[in-house]
Amino acid sequence: MGDAGHLKRASRIVFSVFTAIAIIYLVYFLPLPLYIFKPGTAEALAPMVHTKAADAGDKGKFMLTTVRVADATVFGYLMSFVRPYEELRMKQELLRKGETESEYTQRQEVVMLSSQANAIQAAYNKLNIPYHIQKEGLVIQQVYPEFPAHEELRAGDYLLKVDEMEVTALKELQTYLASKKAGDTVAVTFKRKGTVQTKEIGLGVLPSEGGTQPQRVGLGVVPAELQSIKADAEEKQVTIKAGDIGGPSAGLMFSLEIYNRLTEGDISKGYIIAGTGEIDPKGNVGVIGGIQHKIVAADKAGAEIFFSPKDIEVQGQKIPNYSDALKRAEELHTKMKIVPVGTIGDALSYLEKLPPKAGG
Repeated sequence: MGDAGHLKRASRIVFSVFTAIAIIYLVYFLPLPLYIFKPGTAEALAPMVHTKAADAGDKGKFMLTTVRVADATVFGYLMSFVRPYEELRMKQELLRKGETESEYTQRQEVVMLSSQANAIQAAYNKLNIPYHIQKEGLVIQQVYPEFPAHEELRAGDYLLKVDEMEVTALKELQTYLASKKAGDTVAVTFKRKGTVQTKEIGLGVLPSEGGTQPQRVGLGVVPAELQSIKADAEEKQVTIKAGDIGGPSAGLMFSLEIYNRLTEGDISKGYIIAGTGEIDPKGNVGVIGGIQHKIVAADKAGAEIFFSPKDIEVQGQKIPNYSDALKRAEELHTKMKIVPVGTIGDALSYLEKLPPKAGG
């Protein structure tokens, strides 16, 4: 009887321990189909932008701002209602159809590279610096799961050749595969983390785009064209190394840092200047997401000025950026000045009229 009692107590203890472990896992570790958006960091751009001319010791600085994105757990979900400045969003709002989270991350890295190229072009165009565009090939952003390529290729692979044809542009790849039919195989040479591999991969019918175009055969991948911007004069060459920061929203601030590096004097006038916004090669600034979180990050970093994309209206619908940034700044009671801009020229005009910082 005593042994039976001991066994029952031991069983209850084991059951309790496993129950506790299960509860801890469900509450603290099981990911929900949600992301939590929260303030990230404000990063100085000077160490990321490299030019032939040395930095002249600017007293001010330009900073990009980031949003931190985390997987939501039950605990994180509940805490987001009491923690200030956190935002919940469904993962499917950000992911393309059939896209995995790792493919989304890869896409953000590619978008950042495109943003850097646009920023360099915007600065070169503003300074009338001659340049040319050099194609750097194709990188895979997504692989459709129903295609044979899903077994061999993954997001982040660089396409080098299909059969004996070197691949440098999407149009070249599409033209070559146009003569093939579903079920044919091609030899795909690609680079993954510095290692070059070649695999025989079957082709399939690509998803139709709205049903208006004839069916096309392909590998079942979503590639992105990479390009670099080369100044005709080597001494004007700019390169950017931003580490693992992703997304398109640092474009405006990169272009200002580049402009500052390629001109005499310090256009920051001694101020700590943060900001955000996409930029195109012509210097137009586009709206971005999560600006309210970036205001918090910039304020924590001691920014005195924040460049925000202007609010815009598309098909009668307002897309806020400046108004959201201003609202969050007022909630923080920050002294940071929020400045709306629509072009790189708007930002440069503001800085030109800005009096130098006292003691700067």
